[in-house]
Amino acid sequence: MLLSIPEKLQNLANVAPFPLYVVGGSVRDALAGLSCSEDWDICAPADAEQFSRLAAEHGLTVNGCYKNTGTVNLSDGAQKIEFTSFRTDTYRRGEHTPVGITFTKDIRTDALRRDFKCNAVYYDIKAGQIVDPLQGRTDIQNRTITTTRTADEVFSEDGLRLMRLARLAAQLGFTPDLECIFGAKFNAACIAKISAERIYAELLLILHADEKYGRTYAHYDGLKLLEGIDVLAYILPELAAGKNLPQRSDFHAYDVLEHSFRTCKYAHPSIRLTALLHDVGKPAVYAQTGKYHSHDVVGEKLAREILERLKAPKATIDTVTRLIRLHMYDLDGKARESKIRAFIVQNLSVYPQLLLLKQADYSGCKDDLNECPTLRKWQAIYRNMEAEHVPFTRKALTLRGGDLEAIPPHKRGRVLQELLLFCAYDGARNRPDILSKEAIRIAEEIHD
Repeated sequence: MLLSIPEKLQNLANVAPFPLYVVGGSVRDALAGLSCSEDWDICAPADAEQFSRLAAEHGLTVNGCYKNTGTVNLSDGAQKIEFTSFRTDTYRRGEHTPVGITFTKDIRTDALRRDFKCNAVYYDIKAGQIVDPLQGRTDIQNRTITTTRTADEVFSEDGLRLMRLARLAAQLGFTPDLECIFGAKFNAACIAKISAERIYAELLLILHADEKYGRTYAHYDGLKLLEGIDVLAYILPELAAGKNLPQRSDFHAYDVLEHSFRTCKYAHPSIRLTALLHDVGKPAVYAQTGKYHSHDVVGEKLAREILERLKAPKATIDTVTRLIRLHMYDLDGKARESKIRAFIVQNLSVYPQLLLLKQADYSGCKDDLNECPTLRKWQAIYRNMEAEHVPFTRKALTLRGGDLEAIPPHKRGRVLQELLLFCAYDGARNRPDILSKEAIRIAEEIHD
């Protein structure tokens, strides 16, 4: 096992009057042959204040000591370290934060309070030995996930463990056993006890699960597990409603939900949240009309409601919803070049992301990884615009706001924006004499 202990942590363990253990992800990943986390979780049969004093005496920076939970946050100057005293926890059903904590000296008791056996393997830093009270090492070797106690008990305690199961299984490529799956499924409603902020954070980790250890399409596996244990129906019911909704077989090989998953599967990391929600309007419009017309309009509204509910950042909400509203544009490839030129200029700030979404949407229909025909068309037009030196921003116009003294100040912003569209059709129009005349014409058409 390759576990490189930070020097100051090793020195601390060597002098401590109690055994000091690394536990959790660092040990699991090392045993699995994966790259080790930069953050360290350590524990010991010692109270927080005792450990805190000792750590400070031996060169570590203590950033916080919380004796009620037995937790100490510290750093060696390069890496974050979190210490927790051996303990047991009691919960109010589904709630993430324990309502009772009892400290213990017994390592097995400490192991039993954790979620999965693969996260309950300890490394004695001073002795240089693995301590494995629950045989979690066997799970790591077999690439499985089992719970430290009965699955029903583990998942009923803390609803966040439901999403952690999906994330860890996806990131690691480990397979939960049947008891784990059924225990999670039986307690899926416990996710309702978890704050929106934590749900959103875990969802993002699942959407980027492939980046943790380089597992191709790991994020897709995580989403499928969320669906399989019924958690998706609680956190994203609007999306889950797409299951078994049929789509035209000449365009789609999958129902609405699976298409959404596969669009996310093939999506660039920067637009995965958008890819997941891009067709979220389909179930709603299908329920009303039996068709999917205007699902982009409805989807924009629903996605905003969903992301506001999950407390996503406003900038994220605005970008995601805008892309959803635009993703159906020129679906049949029949829009004229002049229209595409104007569209590109009007939506330049999200144009790169829209290309990525278009490609992912195309690939998610029938697992076709070839270039989306719309992208070939749009990018050819974009290259022509570049060759013509079309101004894509106001800064690239040869006319400035200061050159519009004859135009009332309150109209100048609108005039400059219209001049951009005027030049989009022909880059040769970007000349001061041409723009000056056009600016006056545009201003006259703007009513106060």
